[in-house]
Amino acid sequence: MTDFPTVPAPDAAVAAAARARQDRLIKPQGSLGRLEDLSVWVAACQGACPPRPFTRARVVVFAGDHGVAAAGVSAYPTEVTAQMLANFEAGGAAINLLAEVAGATVRVADIAVDVAEPLSPSIGKHKVRRGSGNIAVEDALSAEEVHAALQAGRQIADDEVDAGADLLIAGDMGIGNTTPATTLIAALTDSEPVAVVGRGTGVDDAGWARKTAAIRDALYRSRTAAGDPVGLLRICGGADVAAMAGFCAQAAVRRTPVLLDGLVVSAAALVAERLAPGARQWWQAGHRSTEPAHAVALQRLDLEPIVDMRMRLGEGTGAVVALPILRAAVAALASMATFDEAGIRSAPGEQ
Repeated sequence: MTDFPTVPAPDAAVAAAARARQDRLIKPQGSLGRLEDLSVWVAACQGACPPRPFTRARVVVFAGDHGVAAAGVSAYPTEVTAQMLANFEAGGAAINLLAEVAGATVRVADIAVDVAEPLSPSIGKHKVRRGSGNIAVEDALSAEEVHAALQAGRQIADDEVDAGADLLIAGDMGIGNTTPATTLIAALTDSEPVAVVGRGTGVDDAGWARKTAAIRDALYRSRTAAGDPVGLLRICGGADVAAMAGFCAQAAVRRTPVLLDGLVVSAAALVAERLAPGARQWWQAGHRSTEPAHAVALQRLDLEPIVDMRMRLGEGTGAVVALPILRAAVAALASMATFDEAGIRSAPGEQ
């Protein structure tokens, strides 16, 4: 099923009330900068002014391998993906530690890891296939598989919202996944590969050249699907990316705010906005990756990153680093005194 509805915007009346409350807080108007804008966005998403603190921020790491890794586009072998899933479950990966600091919990979903058996039945509940196809020479997925992956993402979003999640973060894990992500961004923004291809896991110059060639080949193969987001996912995407797209779109349908992570998640978000127009109004960009294609995707989505820490790990790490800033924005709007409450007759600097 890919029949996502057009997504209504967050509550404009509540946004106006939140902006008015910001202007009454004991500070010069606009002096908290971006924090004020973020607090207004959260209030509008929640339909409540003042906004409520987040009580169940949830990270879902979508894992999948990609056949294009065989073309030498990654600095690591595909076996690393399954090994990292075990680390996620053990709580020792970067996303686990950073999420704990930010007050979020982590779920892992094996969508297309190249192993015969998932790490556990719960992790493999929505598994679509073992690895996605090598997009340089073949389609990533069949028509049935791309629909199954989109539906998996939708179901995971529904499950998390139904369980009480009030903020969602999508993370990624998969060797070779920046190649299909960059291909999708190039296809959806009509960008030249040399302008958007990055180093991914840290490939050398020869690896970068191989990656660029693979993306060129994938773009050539996908030229007939330029206006079809589902077709692009099938030809040059992957099961994990498709699941992330379904997740981001469905979160917006369920009126639940999302913090986007880096390159791979933002590629999925570009597709999700095509699938469910208006969904991007329910998202914020957690950070700006060092990958060139990520900046291109954020510009097309008209999203300004909250932080820029030169991160490129994935897993959802950039988004969870931004989460405490979002929490601070909410706290300021919800708990700071107004001039009337504080007994102050005029704003600082006013006569």
